[in-house]
Amino acid sequence: MPVDMEVDEGVAVLTLNRPEKHNSIDRPMRAELKRAWERLATDRDIRVAVITGAGTRAFCTGSDLTATPKPDHAFAADLFGGNGSDHLLAGLDEAGIPLIAAVNGYAIGGGMEIALACDIRLASGNASFGLSEVRVGSIPGAGGTQRLPRAVGQSLAMQMLLTGDRIGADHALRAGLVSEVLPGKELLPRALAIATRIAANAPLSVRAIKQLVHRGLDAPLEVAMRLEHAAFGLIRETDDRAEGRAAFTEGRPARFTGR
Repeated sequence: MPVDMEVDEGVAVLTLNRPEKHNSIDRPMRAELKRAWERLATDRDIRVAVITGAGTRAFCTGSDLTATPKPDHAFAADLFGGNGSDHLLAGLDEAGIPLIAAVNGYAIGGGMEIALACDIRLASGNASFGLSEVRVGSIPGAGGTQRLPRAVGQSLAMQMLLTGDRIGADHALRAGLVSEVLPGKELLPRALAIATRIAANAPLSVRAIKQLVHRGLDAPLEVAMRLEHAAFGLIRETDDRAEGRAAFTEGRPARFTGR
């Protein structure tokens, strides 16, 4: 399968699995990714997802340019015909769970856009990041021009977007694109450790925090603070908040149910 997904104790590990092609995206993988995004958005047994690439050389190098067919219908059919968006990450943004990218090698084009759509990004020492579409007469089409400036600031983002140049893991760490750089053998275990810690927390609180951060970044501070206050009031009434306080008082692990 071009995309493998395993779920254990609330943590999904989604592996892009075309290592012989640097985990580049052809039509079958694109279809599998769409189904994977839908599952992440709807499966309530999944509380956190880790996305990585098979092998050690690449996370994902974007579209497989040797196997990218022409569209079988006009773009207007997607935009105005009720088919919904057809871009690579359509559906992933509806996943209210935290997403962790374990970037093990090249994250180029659509591969970098997948990483940018994640909430936490970890990198191996051999990772590199780039949006090279301008070099082949195209532009990023799945959020690259919008998410990269938000992640690293306008100047570096514009330099990367307009030149198509890549940056390495250490530069990505300094720029705030990733939060940690690790030896390759430690990358996935570290991502899973973080995911496990998140999955142990109250699901509604986790989802609320993700939503507040994403919505608040594009809102005036006063509006964002009001959103936070409203969410705090809603969370205060949940069973999980009562369970969390009881568990703390009794010195035991909390048993959260997402209610």
